[in-house]
Amino acid sequence: MARRHIRSLDEHPRQAEIAGVLAEVPNLSNDELRRLAAAWRNTVPLAEARRRALSPDSPLIIDVLAAFDTISALYEDEVCDAVYAGGQPGQLEPAVVVTALRAIRDAVAGAYAHPVLTRGEHQNLTRAWRSVFARSRRSEPDLGPGAIGLRELLRALPQLADRCHDVCAGRLYDGLVVEGMTRCDDDADQARQQVLDALLRTDRRRVWTLVQRSVAERVGRGCPRCHRSAARGELSGDDERVLLVCCEAASALMVGDVLPHELTSRLMHPVRHLVGLQTTE
Repeated sequence: MARRHIRSLDEHPRQAEIAGVLAEVPNLSNDELRRLAAAWRNTVPLAEARRRALSPDSPLIIDVLAAFDTISALYEDEVCDAVYAGGQPGQLEPAVVVTALRAIRDAVAGAYAHPVLTRGEHQNLTRAWRSVFARSRRSEPDLGPGAIGLRELLRALPQLADRCHDVCAGRLYDGLVVEGMTRCDDDADQARQQVLDALLRTDRRRVWTLVQRSVAERVGRGCPRCHRSAARGELSGDDERVLLVCCEAASALMVGDVLPHELTSRLMHPVRHLVGLQTTE
């Protein structure tokens, strides 16, 4: 199947394989990362298969590069931050994580590019991954005890983009801006540290990275009616305040099982009118 005939993931003949790999990425254990790193070797045939898989003519190459960016973001802390990178018993050395990520990216590239690869090239790209995951488990991300509320929040956020036409959305947005402007920085910093510690204890920090990006994408959406949109990669000051408040609420939903109830309630309070709303994206 030629690249031009694959316009979206829904049309890709290896959709299940792609989804299977990507679904596992946030949930990998340290042992699985070690095994991936141990199985990956950058041989000449593998390098050639990778070159073909990442060529401009490969299917959905923009999606592939976007997936690479997300994978790197998920593991940025383990690679860069001394808190994770070998600084505590049981944590992985950065070099192990980096090598495991190469195996993951090769598997993603191989799945996407399968229609234009030979059988041997596809096998080379996915060999390390298949040595650890002979079959896909299709794991669901661990969104914590507030998964239902978190999904409701994500569904509700896009309505804020219509605030210049919708009075209700405008009031909700203005209320979130005020919450962001009137918060105490010292209290917010302390709460943020408690949430970070909770994400580490529950091993939900990678899933949180995905959720954080989803919140940012929704807060940054332009108005669908007047085509108002933020500059690429930039948010207004008010949007930044709304994003911060919504991220704090989302994180509280994810780790409410280990946070003090008073803190969870305080972080959730600003979005109380959003969570529970029935809305569509």
